[in-house]
Amino acid sequence: MDVPAHEPVSATVTAQMPRVRPAVAHGGLAYLVNQYPKVSHSFIRREILALEERGWSIFRVALRGWDADLVDPADIAELAKTTFVLKRNVFSLIFAVARQALRAPRRFFAALRLAMRMMRPSERPRLWHLIYLAEACWLVPRLAERKIAHLHAHFATNSAEVAMLVGVLADIGYSFTVHGTGEYDKATLNHLAEKVRRAEFVVVVCSYVRAQVFRVTPPEAWPKVKLVRCGIDPAFAGAFSPVPADSGRLVCVGRLCEEKGQILLVKAAAALRREGRRFELVLVGDGEHRGPIERLIADAGLAGVVRITGWAAAADVRREILAARALILPSFAEGLPIVLIEAMLLARPVLSTYVAGIPELVIDGKTGWLVPAGSEAAITRAIRACLDAPIETLRAMGAAGRERALRLHRLEHQASVLSDLFAEIIAKEREACSPSWKSS
Repeated sequence: MDVPAHEPVSATVTAQMPRVRPAVAHGGLAYLVNQYPKVSHSFIRREILALEERGWSIFRVALRGWDADLVDPADIAELAKTTFVLKRNVFSLIFAVARQALRAPRRFFAALRLAMRMMRPSERPRLWHLIYLAEACWLVPRLAERKIAHLHAHFATNSAEVAMLVGVLADIGYSFTVHGTGEYDKATLNHLAEKVRRAEFVVVVCSYVRAQVFRVTPPEAWPKVKLVRCGIDPAFAGAFSPVPADSGRLVCVGRLCEEKGQILLVKAAAALRREGRRFELVLVGDGEHRGPIERLIADAGLAGVVRITGWAAAADVRREILAARALILPSFAEGLPIVLIEAMLLARPVLSTYVAGIPELVIDGKTGWLVPAGSEAAITRAIRACLDAPIETLRAMGAAGRERALRLHRLEHQASVLSDLFAEIIAKEREACSPSWKSS
């Protein structure tokens, strides 16, 4: 399925929003993420930096992540800029709760009632929702000190719940971005509809995710759901090169987990190896399925064929993709994987499954191959086709994919759309008697 170069929702948002260049005088933004910085969250880092280039002052807040193993220098730099809620001892959270209850008891008990509503139903124990309330209480004075005008959360899970509770405690507007299956597949347990109802707006990263949000919210809430695709800096692909003529390497980048389907990929590799095919498969990433995947590699005698690198810095990921014939991602469930966009920017054909938002980006037969999810036979056929394809075909696919990725996911455009959304909502909040600490 093709998507127009200028997607209607993004174009409409851009046309309707006033072109305001943000400045500190407009009030800062706070970004709230469950764990940040993180290897798999580089797209959030790029978004923050692109907004700062547009004049926004952004207060980075993460619930956890100060002890994460980081390999990318850009992530390490972000570590020093991030405030971590749970890094403090439990007494600081208890004090924050008591302080908030005494200073604004009506708001506090409204937030407490909301936190208790989030307990039923929930996949988390009830205590966790009280912890989210404590985290929100701890955040409120920090936002006040920095005169934060709007709070944006990434992911519709616990970070969005904390943002929602902050909104009740401090009467500050919030928004959040919905990315993938873990958020809308558990919409009832995550109380997604309630979070959407209370939010100023909700960002979705592809049309498929937008449809999933529509599915669990009433039609009157749909206008606040805005499509803003993940932006990729063209500098990432600034020195791209054509597919190497002699490369037999396939690269899969992503967390080693059940939803990414790498076990099925290794099984397909074993079948092709039995046919006498010569190729190399590189799995870039780490995760809970590394052990089972390593055992499968050993049992299938693929030690010299399949290699696992572990987590890699962005520059290393880029080098792996550039050395490859194609990138392959046999996912069972997704939103829209960033690595597919990156590979297409680097002019590499991609092999993936037609699930969720992937067909909005990848065009079967033109920019790569799309196969049914969960089919070892289909993955095997696609890899065989890729290995057999003339180099001219692969390079034409890579060129078409690069053009498409640049057209749909240019960071400058997507950050501009998001910046306009923030500027408009902050202007509305100021007109509607915003809290005194926002305008002081």
